[in-house]
Amino acid sequence: MSACVDQEALIRRIAEIIIFELKLENMTPEAFAPDLDLVDELGVDSMDMATVVLVLQDEYGVAIDEDDYPKLGSIRKIADYIRQNLENK
Repeated sequence: MSACVDQEALIRRIAEIIIFELKLENMTPEAFAPDLDLVDELGVDSMDMATVVLVLQDEYGVAIDEDDYPKLGSIRKIADYIRQNLENK
């Protein structure tokens, strides 16, 4: 994966992963607001987040520490976190 990651493509892919992994049948990546609070507005719990994180780690080859989960409250925050990790490799 290139160190220069397209933010919009990254946000869309993270939305696709969350929708698929959490079985959110009524959502589309286009309708998924990047700043939607995953915990407060979508009801994502720690088990859901762990599932999503495992897929993201495999897909992007980044390590996401469990202590960082609270920082990953929206798709945009997840995208920023992944980009930072990829750029620091």
